[in-house]
Amino acid sequence: MKKRGSQYISSGIIYAVLIILAAVTLFPFLYIAGVSLTTQSEIMRRGIVIIPERVTFEAYHSVFRSFGIGRAYQITLFRTGVGTLLNMVFTVLPAYVLSKRGIPGRSGLLLFVVFTMLFSGGLIPTYIIVKWLGLVNTIWSLIVPGLISVFNLVIIKSFFEQLPVEIEESAKVDGASELTTLIRIVLPLSLPSIATIGLFYAVTHWNSYFDAIMYINDSNLMPLQVLLRNILLNLQNISPDSGLDQDDLVSSTAVQMAAVIVSTLPILCVYPFIQKHFTKGVMLGAVKG
Repeated sequence: MKKRGSQYISSGIIYAVLIILAAVTLFPFLYIAGVSLTTQSEIMRRGIVIIPERVTFEAYHSVFRSFGIGRAYQITLFRTGVGTLLNMVFTVLPAYVLSKRGIPGRSGLLLFVVFTMLFSGGLIPTYIIVKWLGLVNTIWSLIVPGLISVFNLVIIKSFFEQLPVEIEESAKVDGASELTTLIRIVLPLSLPSIATIGLFYAVTHWNSYFDAIMYINDSNLMPLQVLLRNILLNLQNISPDSGLDQDDLVSSTAVQMAAVIVSTLPILCVYPFIQKHFTKGVMLGAVKG
């Protein structure tokens, strides 16, 4: 069907608005990347830099050389990888159990679980428990206290309840145990919810810093976000190295922007590989008529 002139105009307006919104959304990222690659003299001369006239990686060299960001990266990667894995194990298992409607006392267990989501013990009791368990000043203090998110548990439980009962019954007829049914049948059909909740856990671990401030005193165990916070709060203008001329110097702003890029780039690289599971209809055709 041919479009009328008014339809072309409305479509053009919509596309123009979307392009403007995309440009506004991308501008902060482009600005951060541009400033992180720019020398101090160019920033002072131009102010706002998107495409630097002269690209320099001195800000990134300063970040990795002066602030121990490599060690902080290792702590954060360990926390994100191991923490997310343990989060999923300790969330999926009780969610699968609570999704079974025939379990005795299921309503009471659900009430107990939801109660912990609405009413927490508080900051000081949590710290006392972590200290009593001997987790203070260890990396496990960043993982164990938040092993289970009740909100995420309820989401996965609701997704498990939507799965056709016939699939699990067929697996049991073939001799599959509950654990085998969970691993080989339920989890593959639940990839959208598993990927989404896993991403939530991973982003939370990657961005968290307050728990490290509370439980960690050893500077060698500080995660990346705490180090980034210290850089943003305490960084002063970088003094010139003896071998650099004025055009080679980078400002504290460039170093701050480089630290932001270094801390956010990994999670941005992982997200596109998980995004495909969000809307993928893996259950289509799972049950035969």
